[in-house]
Amino acid sequence: MLKSVFKKFSKDMGMDLGTANTLVYVPEKGIVIDEPTVVAINKRSGQIIAVGSEAKHMLGKTPPHILVSRPLTNGIISDYEVAEKMIKYFIEKVHEGGVSFVTRPRVVVSVPLGVTEVEAKAVEDGVIAAGAREVLVVQEPMAAAIGARMPIQEPIGNMIVDIGGGTTQVAVISLSGVVTWKTSHFAGDEMNKNIIQYAREVFNLLVGESHAEQIKLRVGSAIDMGTPMEFPMRGRDVITGLPKEIMVSDQHIREALERTVRSIINLVKMTLEITPPELTGDIHERGVLLTGGGSLLRGLDQVISEAAEIPVRIADDPLTAVVRGTGILLEDDALLHEVKLPSARSR
Repeated sequence: MLKSVFKKFSKDMGMDLGTANTLVYVPEKGIVIDEPTVVAINKRSGQIIAVGSEAKHMLGKTPPHILVSRPLTNGIISDYEVAEKMIKYFIEKVHEGGVSFVTRPRVVVSVPLGVTEVEAKAVEDGVIAAGAREVLVVQEPMAAAIGARMPIQEPIGNMIVDIGGGTTQVAVISLSGVVTWKTSHFAGDEMNKNIIQYAREVFNLLVGESHAEQIKLRVGSAIDMGTPMEFPMRGRDVITGLPKEIMVSDQHIREALERTVRSIINLVKMTLEITPPELTGDIHERGVLLTGGGSLLRGLDQVISEAAEIPVRIADDPLTAVVRGTGILLEDDALLHEVKLPSARSR
C-alpha cells in the first residue's frame, strides 16, 4: 500500500553519475537533466553557487573563496559532501523544488566495473542522503548495453566498450551477466590531459582543461580523416608568461592523443584474449559496440576495428546509452532484479 502511494507522488529516476556528466532519466518524460558533474561552492557559507554547465564555465576563473569541484574521479565519488549536495540539487530539480517524505524517489544509479564495497556504499549513501527512498545499483556497461538494446539476456557474446570521462570499460556480456571485463583510466579526461601536456612540451604553452576539451571536440581524431582541420590554441607562454595564440592542426592533436587511443585498443585486445572461445566467435560475427562520449572521437571505431580485426559500430546517441538503460530498468522489474548489484548498505 505504502509503495503504491510513493509511486503515485514521487518521480522515480535513473541516474548516470559520470565523471564528466550526470544525466537523469524520468519515466514518461525521458532525459530531464544532462549537466556536467561540476559544482561551485562558496567556502565562506558552504552554499552551492552553481551546478552543471554554469559551474563548469567557472573552472579556473574563481576568487579564493569560491571552490569549483568535480566530486567524482574515475567514476567514483571522491568528495562525498559535494557529491551529496549535487545529487540532492538534481533530485529537487526533478521534483520541482522540493522532496518531501511522500515524494522520495526510487533511483537506479550506475557505477563503474570493479568498484569496491566501500565505493559502492558511498554512492548508495550519497543518493539516500540526497533524498532517495531506495537505491538500486547497476554496472555502467550493463546499463549501456541495455540502453543500446543489446540482447544481453540471451546466451550470446555482446561486447561493449564504454569510453566515459574518467574510465574506459570493456565488457563481454551474456545471460544478463558480465563474463569478462577490463577497465582503464585512459578515457576522455586523459585525452584532455594529453593535449595540455603536448601544448606545453611542443609549443611551450600552458592551456586550461576546458580549452583542451574544446580543441579535442573540434579537431581531435584517431586517424587522418582526409580533410585538414585547424583550431586556435590559446594559453600562457611558458617562457614569457604572456598570453599567446597559435593555430594547431588535426595532425598535432592526433599525435597528442595517440597514447590514449593505443591504450584503449590494447584494452579491447586484452579483453578478447581472456574471453571464452564460444563468445569470441559471437563477437567476431556481431561486432563491438562503442558507447560514452569518448566514442565520438573521429575515426576511433575504424582504428579499433582494424587493430582487433572485428566490426565496430558506435551506438545511437552514445552519450545517453547508460541513462537510457537505467530508464528501461525502472520499467522492467524482472530485468532489474537480474542485473542489479547486491546492496553494499545491507552488508
